[in-house]
Amino acid sequence: MEVILVKDVDKIGKAGSVVKVKDGFARNLLLPKKLAIPVTPGNLKKIEQERQKTIQGLEEKKQEALLLKERLEKMSLTISAIAQDEKSLYGSVTAQDISNALKEEGLEVEKNIIILPEPIKALGIYEVDVKLHPEIQAKLKIWIVKK
Repeated sequence: MEVILVKDVDKIGKAGSVVKVKDGFARNLLLPKKLAIPVTPGNLKKIEQERQKTIQGLEEKKQEALLLKERLEKMSLTISAIAQDEKSLYGSVTAQDISNALKEEGLEVEKNIIILPEPIKALGIYEVDVKLHPEIQAKLKIWIVKK
């Protein structure tokens, strides 16, 4: 029996794909748990429309990420921190601090997309990567200055 998977099923296939499975497997597991729907011309058309909508949504997100990348790469962010001497900080500057500073500048960037291998513990100029999209990564210039 051929079915269209509605959700990803391990060892069977990804959502939206048409797969051939044994009749009993489809009737007893996939169809009752709404993991799949039968292959009909109407269902095929519906799945194709959903796939097109998803592709369009992903393209819009990619365009938004490109615009945000431009803004981030033009920007130079200054974060003031308490320093004990001319080099080292009392605490450290983390991805959360960078996210909060960007929020003050009017940009909503979540801390989990700011790639910071380790917290910044010294004064200076740093370049931090921000992963905006699976294909788009921006470089943000950060100045850590003494408060």
